[in-house]
Amino acid sequence: MRDAQSFDEFYRGTARRMLRYGYAVAGDHTEAQDLVQEAFARAWRQWGRLAAHPAPEAWLRLVVARLATDRWRHLHRRRAVLSRTGPPPAAPPPSEDGVLLVHALRQLPAAQRQALALHYLFDMSVDEIARETDVPVGTVKSWLSRGRSRLAALLPDLSTVELEANDVS
Repeated sequence: MRDAQSFDEFYRGTARRMLRYGYAVAGDHTEAQDLVQEAFARAWRQWGRLAAHPAPEAWLRLVVARLATDRWRHLHRRRAVLSRTGPPPAAPPPSEDGVLLVHALRQLPAAQRQALALHYLFDMSVDEIARETDVPVGTVKSWLSRGRSRLAALLPDLSTVELEANDVS
């Protein structure tokens, strides 16, 4: 069983040292934060056994070092692949319509955005969305209807024909 209080004390007593150690190992503050966060997450998952370990901080340092090594190996493999294949083609800039759509979507409530995304990006039916979001079918229909109406108001250049073609199935 995990004891949250003892883990909290362990964390408070070691977090700063681990971050300094992670920075020394990784050479980058943000990377060090990621490494240390992952190491503490692993420590928490095994805290029942790790609390009885004779040197839990040493175990944590070992995890940080191994994670850093794994990331360096991954980076090295990625560089090797890039040297053989060349860089990926440049991504084209987003279309004006895409930018306008994203801006409009951000103005919708999260539930409406989710329903619209599941329906149009994943071709999910209303019933499937209701099961996934654990809400009644009527609620999903409402989200889709209100989301479409709000998008139509936010994107007045969208034709009526396009809106009618996208009615709830």
